Amino acid sequence: MSKPDNSVSVERASDAGLLSISNSRRWVLVGLLFVASFINYLDRATISVALPLISVDLRLGPETKGIVLSSFFWSYALMQIPIGWCADRWNLRWLYAGLFAVWSLACGLTGFAGSLLVLILLRILLGIGESIYLPGGTKIVSMLFPSPERGFPSGLFDSGTRLGLAVGAPLIAALIMFCGWRNMFALVGFTAIIWVVPWLLAAPRNLQGVRSVAVTAGSSPARRIHFNRNLLGICLGFFCFDYYWYLFVTWLPDYLVTVRHLTLVRAGFYAALPYFVFGACQPLGGWITDWFIRWGGDETRTRKTMLTVAFLSGLLLIPAARAESPLGALAFLMGGSLVGLAVGNLFAIIQCCAPPDEVGIWTGYENFVGNIGGVLAPIVTGFLIARTGTYLPGFVLAAGVLVSGLLAYWFIVGELNPVPCARQQGKNGRG
Repeated sequence: MSKPDNSVSVERASDAGLLSISNSRRWVLVGLLFVASFINYLDRATISVALPLISVDLRLGPETKGIVLSSFFWSYALMQIPIGWCADRWNLRWLYAGLFAVWSLACGLTGFAGSLLVLILLRILLGIGESIYLPGGTKIVSMLFPSPERGFPSGLFDSGTRLGLAVGAPLIAALIMFCGWRNMFALVGFTAIIWVVPWLLAAPRNLQGVRSVAVTAGSSPARRIHFNRNLLGICLGFFCFDYYWYLFVTWLPDYLVTVRHLTLVRAGFYAALPYFVFGACQPLGGWITDWFIRWGGDETRTRKTMLTVAFLSGLLLIPAARAESPLGALAFLMGGSLVGLAVGNLFAIIQCCAPPDEVGIWTGYENFVGNIGGVLAPIVTGFLIARTGTYLPGFVLAAGVLVSGLLAYWFIVGELNPVPCARQQGKNGRG
C-alpha cells in the first residue's frame, strides 16, 4: 500500500527545520527529555502521595484537598500558550534549563509550607516551571525526527512522566515514612537541579527551529497562528484525555488509602503498577504505529486507530471502582492504563498538523485546553466524593469523558498533513 504524501521526509512541510546533528546526539537529547519528564512527574507525585498526611497537619477536607490538587493546574494551564510561543522562538537550551530549575526549587520549598495559602502558592510556582515540559519537548522532537518516525520518540520522552509516578509513588511513600513529608519535598526538589548540568553539555548551542519570513518581519504573533479544525479537534480530544489522566494522577493514592484501606507504603506500591503500565505503553504505541506507517500504512488511519483502541480501554476504570477486592481493583486499573498506547500518537498528530514554526504554540494550545481537565478533574471528583461518599461517579465520568474524545479525533481532525506554512529560511536547522 503506497502513501506518497507520508513517505516524504525533509521535503514534507512538517519536516522543515530538522536539526543537522548526529543520530547519537539526538537520542541523547531524547534521553535527557525522558529524565526531565521523569523528574517532572516525580515532583507532581509528591503532593498526591503525601496528601493524606498533609491533610492531617493542615486540617484539609475533601473539597480543600481537591483545591490543593487543582492549584498546580491554574498556572500550568495558563502558561501553556505563552510558553508554546516562546518554544517556537527562543533558544530551548536555556529556556528549558531555566524553567526546570524553577520547578525543582518550588518542589523543594514545599517542605517549608506552614499554611494552606503557602502550599497553594508553591503549587502555582511549580506549575509555572513545569509548563515547559510538553511544548518544549514536543518542539524539540519535531526538530530531531521526520514525521513518520516521531511516534516512538514522542511516546518515549513523555513516558518518563508515568515512570516518574511508578517509581515515585513507592519511593516517596518510603521517604515520607523515614524522614517525614517536609524533608521528602526538600530532598526530591533540591537534588533534581543536577539535571541542568548534562542538559547544558548535550544541547546544541542554538536549539531553535527555522523561522519563517513572516516571523522575522515582526508581525503580531497571534496573526501568524493557523487556527483551523485540526487544532480545534486536537484541543477537544486532548481535554478528554487529560481529564481521565489527571484523575489517575491526583486521586489514585488517596483512593487506595481511604477506600481500599491500604497502608501508605502499600498504596504507593499499588499505585506504581498502573503508572508503570501507562508509561510502558507510551513508546510501545508510538513504535507500533511508526512500524505500520513505514510498511505503507496510511498515517492518518493508523494513528487514529491506535487512539481508538487505547481510549476504549479506559472504560475499565468503571469496574475498577466496583471490584470487591483491592487486587481486583488493581487489575482493572492496570487495564485502564492501556490508554498510554495513545500518547506517542497524540503528540505525533499535532507535529504532523502544525506548521513547523508553530509546533510549540499549537502544543501550548493543546495542553492549555487539556489541562483545563486537570483543573476540573480533582475538584469535580472531590465534590462527587463529598456528596456521594464513593469514587464510582467520578470514575464513570472520567471514563465517559475519555471515550467522547474519539469523536474529536475522528470527525474534527482531518488528514495528518500540516497547514501550509510560510517560506522557511534555510533548509535545515542549526546544530
